[in-house]
Amino acid sequence: MRVSLRWRLALAYGALLAMAAAILLAVAVIVADQTVAATPGLPPDTEVEIVTADGSTVTVSAAAVQEALRDQARDAILRTGGLAFGLVVLAGAAASYLVAGRVLRPVSDLTVTARRLSSATLRERIAYVGPRDELAELADAFDEMVGRLDAAFAGQQRFAANASHELRTPLTLIRAEVDVALSDPNATVEDLRTSAEIVREATIRADALVESLLVLARSEAEAEQGVLTTREPVDLAALVPGALAAVGSETTERELRVDSVLDPARTIGDPELLSRLVGNLVENAVRHNIDGGALAIRSGHIDGMAWITVSNTGASFEQSEVGDLLTPFRRGGAGRAGVRGTGLGLSIVRAVVLAHHGAVDLIALASGGLEVRVRLPVA
Repeated sequence: MRVSLRWRLALAYGALLAMAAAILLAVAVIVADQTVAATPGLPPDTEVEIVTADGSTVTVSAAAVQEALRDQARDAILRTGGLAFGLVVLAGAAASYLVAGRVLRPVSDLTVTARRLSSATLRERIAYVGPRDELAELADAFDEMVGRLDAAFAGQQRFAANASHELRTPLTLIRAEVDVALSDPNATVEDLRTSAEIVREATIRADALVESLLVLARSEAEAEQGVLTTREPVDLAALVPGALAAVGSETTERELRVDSVLDPARTIGDPELLSRLVGNLVENAVRHNIDGGALAIRSGHIDGMAWITVSNTGASFEQSEVGDLLTPFRRGGAGRAGVRGTGLGLSIVRAVVLAHHGAVDLIALASGGLEVRVRLPVA
């Protein structure tokens, strides 16, 4: 049998009130007995004549008279007190039921709201108004949780939409090239080779996007769990040469100057994720640079943190805008079309940094370009 919390609280309050009333009644009886016993009277062996209602005379001892008075006082207290006891318990139980209902009203509102919530109603809140007690804290915590769910759900929807858009571009290009090749009966080997190269480039782009999405998902999962599955000593400075080698041809082709001052920056974490972090920083600095520009890389230790900074020349930014670059599929200074990369580079950097309990800052340079500073706990 299901008994509501309101009834249980009312019964508990009523039981406590009944116990308190019973104790008070017992104390009243004891006090009455002691009062009668302490009342001055005749010696116990004294004979007392009592005239009854019918006019007859009865002789009793003084002790019997005092005992009769004690019994009469006790009976009067028990009768009056018993009636008061019942009324107090009933009134207390009713009041307890009403008070419990009022106190538990936010919990009922929370339950109703929780049952009504869905992906379309995540903007609803309890908005509790009342004393700032534990129930207010519970209602506020619930509102905060729903707010986080709303933000996360909206973010996932945007992410899925952006990912679909990014994947649609190479897939559409592949389909168009294949359709063109198949519809042209006079296509030469050179024409087919050109189409094949375009298709290959599109598949490489799609593969890079899928790989970036997987790395981003893994990094965000590590950040949410708060515990890295792999923890090894890693020197961020030692990862820079490999990252520069990966973009070496593009750096040479665009005549970029590389200035690096690499002091040891030892931390503990996932070597694969940290390698991807440094690689993304360097790759972003190269791809979003200007021809003949420069990039600078610094690393070291400060205040118990390992740090690495990558800056590059390029388009000018407002400081209020650079925070958006950490959002997936945001590319600064250019639209989507015609830009290399997946738009996930700095998003992955942010997710990896959060997974390692670090911090990342973006600074718009006055001369143009961007500086990215990453700080991680030292090994």
